[in-house]
Amino acid sequence: MTPENLLRSIAPAELAPARAIAHLAAQHLTRGARANLDPQPDDSHSNLGWDSGQQAFLTQPIEGKFIGLSLSPLTLFLLNGAQMTATLTLDNKTDAEVRSWLDERLTEAGLKTAADISLPYALPGDVATIDQYQNTENNNRLAALAAWFDAAANTLTRFVDANKNISPGPSPARCWPHHFDIATYVSFETGDPETARGIGIGLSPGDEGYTEPYLYINPWPHLNIDTLPDAVVPGHWHVEGYVGLIATASELSTCDNISKAISEFVTNAFNVARKAQGL
Repeated sequence: MTPENLLRSIAPAELAPARAIAHLAAQHLTRGARANLDPQPDDSHSNLGWDSGQQAFLTQPIEGKFIGLSLSPLTLFLLNGAQMTATLTLDNKTDAEVRSWLDERLTEAGLKTAADISLPYALPGDVATIDQYQNTENNNRLAALAAWFDAAANTLTRFVDANKNISPGPSPARCWPHHFDIATYVSFETGDPETARGIGIGLSPGDEGYTEPYLYINPWPHLNIDTLPDAVVPGHWHVEGYVGLIATASELSTCDNISKAISEFVTNAFNVARKAQGL
């Protein structure tokens, strides 16, 4: 199935169950990273990269090794360099069984165990209450969700490269396991983070605000909602709790080519937000 067909294969509102189990599974990666990597002030040691070839999330390198999570089928694995050394399909496994398996593999690899690592955040209710992974019934949803992450990751990677002349500039495009979004932050100024201008750009797979994947372009500090420019098609302005340009998967699916629409929305919305910031 082509990437475009995968993006259209499941109605966006039906991806929530797959998003929840993938969100929970990603916490095994961040626990492994937290157990084995030196903590960074911005928590970046715990974030994840996206590997398009494997359709998988990967930790930062841990002594030349990586913990990975493939979404379809939902599978945890270890890499030593580029060599896969262990895999576990999560279907019908409890979260406790997965933690135990990972600790055994980490010990075999000479790394610190991760099961007892406490996360510094609470997971959403629909994630925290999952006891057992049921990915067979969600496999088509997981494949579609992977396609959304892949399209966003490819767009964000190209965006970061195209805007590297900005100073301080864009951060690498990474997935943050807390909210499970993949994003970059473009800094325009140094100094007080409460006032230094910047723009966050990313894809959320869905949350309490939107039950489906959505792109966001969020200027900081927040723009005045009384003077917002026209929204970028096919998206809209979100003004409750934060101010940002949003394009939901449903809105993007009205376009002839979703991957192209994702790329164009990111570029156009970034330019609109930057202009609205006076930059």
